[in-house]
Amino acid sequence: MRTRYALIYGNRQNCITVSNLILASGSAIRAKMLRDAGVDFSVDIPRVDEETILRSLESEGAKPSDIADTLAEYKARRIADKNPSSIVIAADQILALNGQIYSKPKDMAQAREHLQALKGQGHQLLSAVVVYEDAKPVWRHVGRAQLAMRDFSDAFLDDYLAKTGPDILHCVGCYKLESDGVNLFSRVQGDYFTILGLPLLELLAFLRTRGALPT
Repeated sequence: MRTRYALIYGNRQNCITVSNLILASGSAIRAKMLRDAGVDFSVDIPRVDEETILRSLESEGAKPSDIADTLAEYKARRIADKNPSSIVIAADQILALNGQIYSKPKDMAQAREHLQALKGQGHQLLSAVVVYEDAKPVWRHVGRAQLAMRDFSDAFLDDYLAKTGPDILHCVGCYKLESDGVNLFSRVQGDYFTILGLPLLELLAFLRTRGALPT
């Protein structure tokens, strides 16, 4: 199977036919970012025990950026091994607060705990992306953003959790900056796409060097 990579300018569509592009992620927002940028791809969700890998790396004293990068590489490798002729994109995001790593909450009770820990504090989001081609890693990047949550009230937190519901269990930090989550913050510094979970501009630039997007 061959896939088109397309960008649309007005009514004109420029397409380049190259090897199949696969997004190794079940993230709806990452898929939407790529589609909105005009990239055509398929999705193959890797089965990786992220929690075990993360805790193992933590016990070894790995830096947050290395943890995010390693998790992304595990995902890319899993899919690339099955699709050696494809370009495989995988990403992962972690949150670091005062030396502690936060991943996605397991349930709403843990989501509340995470938000209580984050409120009134500054934290760092690290979004890693790794690209495999011919079943080998050919490019990687880790984007960083700094965010500060305001010291919101318990009543606000109750209302926020009630409105967002289990949807935030899919999000590191328990927020979506593109929707109600923006109300949690007093300051945001960094690339918007990185905060959403994919350093999109850097990734698109790399795909152009591979002839996967029009230049």
